[in-house]
Order: sequence, then structure tokens, then C-alpha cells
Amino acid sequence: MSGTKEEDRKGSSEWREFFWNPRTHELMGRTATSWGLILLFYLVFYLFLAGMFVLTMYIMLLTLDDYKPTWQDRLTTPGMMIRPKGDQLEISFSVSNTESWDGFVQNLNNFLSPYNDSYQVQTNDNCPPDQYFIQEDSGEVRNNPKRSCQFNRTMLEECSGVSDRFYGYSRGEPCILIKLNRVIGMLPGKDGQSPYVTCGAKREDSDKIGRLAYYPPNGTFNLMYYPYYGKKAQVNYTQPLVAVKFLNASVNTDIYVECKINSNTLADGNERDKFAGRVSFKLRINDK
Repeated sequence: MSGTKEEDRKGSSEWREFFWNPRTHELMGRTATSWGLILLFYLVFYLFLAGMFVLTMYIMLLTLDDYKPTWQDRLTTPGMMIRPKGDQLEISFSVSNTESWDGFVQNLNNFLSPYNDSYQVQTNDNCPPDQYFIQEDSGEVRNNPKRSCQFNRTMLEECSGVSDRFYGYSRGEPCILIKLNRVIGMLPGKDGQSPYVTCGAKREDSDKIGRLAYYPPNGTFNLMYYPYYGKKAQVNYTQPLVAVKFLNASVNTDIYVECKINSNTLADGNERDKFAGRVSFKLRINDK
């Protein structure tokens, strides 16, 4: 028993001596000089790594352009989105129940507020249609900020919320707004032909969709809104819209609708993304 206690005391004494040896003045097996050299080495080493990181980031930032991305890895055909926003691209409402479509109306009002004619006249130019609005830089001299063309809310006519503040939802003739995703430098048409939107029902719903009306006429994204130069270079850019109005769609049934962009320069679909250049959504109009 006494042997065990003696071994415990010996082991404890060895640990204390390892932590601090009063005879050699070593802390955890190293002298003050040794610890100082190690700390100095790691300090220099990590300062060198930090300097390499800062230098690398600085060189990389020198290659970047504040107004245009150096590299653009994008699909050849941009995506499309709709407004109002519904749950999982679903627009479902009851004509007689105002609460079911009031949220859609508010969503459209908020979305279209920057398109008010009075605001557009103050901030953007009245451009000649059917031609690109090219604004090149002069060598190293930036032509910034670049101007933008007006897209007035009243161009959406029956879907502008001006003549019908409920956008047709109160009559079972809803308006859906379509926008093309922004892509810097994209030229979506040639020979004066603007890209345009067409919508249709999936094969099994072809007899349910009824007649459609497009605003602006023919559902075009006019060439004067392109090319887009980026948010920083083109501060007041107003994205063009196309409105689709469902005039006599079948009620009390689901209608699966697909809208797509048609252009003589943009590819029809993409192998990497089958939804490029198109958007699908479900429409349901209940009469009660």
C-alpha cells in the first residue's frame, strides 16, 4: 500500500517538474529562449501567409471591372419570371372572394410603381423604337452613368392598373406580367425584329385557356431596352415587361400555362436548363 502512495507522489512530482523545472528553468521542457524562438517563427510564418493572401486579393481585384463582369458564364437564353408572385408559380383565386385576389393586386401595384409615367418622364429618355440603344465608352473614358429608355406603365393598357385598378381579377380576366432576366450586353434580336412572348396551355389544357391579349401589342420586348449595361452603370434602367390577359379562361379547373420567348438570336431552350427562355405556371379561376 505504501509502495502505491510512493509511486503516486513520484508521478505527481514528475508532472510538476515537466510543467516547471526550477533547476533548469524550463517551462514544459523548453527554456524561455526556446519558447521565444518558436513564437517568433510562427509570428513570421503567419504574417507571411497573411501578406500572401492580401497580395493575391489585391492582384485579383485589379483584374475586376466595377461596371462589367470580367467573365460571364451564363446560359445563351435568359430565364423568365412572372408577376404577381404566387405560391410555387400558382395563381389561384375566386372571383367572388376579394380576399383571394387582393394580395395579387397589391403585389402588382407595388411592382409597377417605378413604371408610373410621371416617374419615367423624369428619369428616363424617350427613345426611338426598334433599334438598340448603344452607349459605348470612349476608350478609357467611361460613359457613365448610362441613360435608359422609358417603359411607361400605360404601355400595358388593360393590364396597367390605370383603367382597371383590379387588373381584371374582379371579372375573372386576370393579367400576368412577364419579365426577361437581365443579362449584361445581351442583344436579343437582329434586323429590327424584337423578341416577343407567346403563351399557351399544355396539350391537355388547350381547350381551357381561351383567348389571350398581349400588351404591348404582339407581346414584344422592344430592342430599345437593350443592351443592358449593369446596375451600377445604368442606375435608372427599367426592365421591359409583357402583360398577358386571359380573356375567357375556363373556370373551376386547373390550367397549366407555358410562356416562352421567341427571338431570331436567342436559342429555343437549352440543354443545361430546359426552362431557359420560358416559364410555366398554374392558373385556376373559381367563380365562387
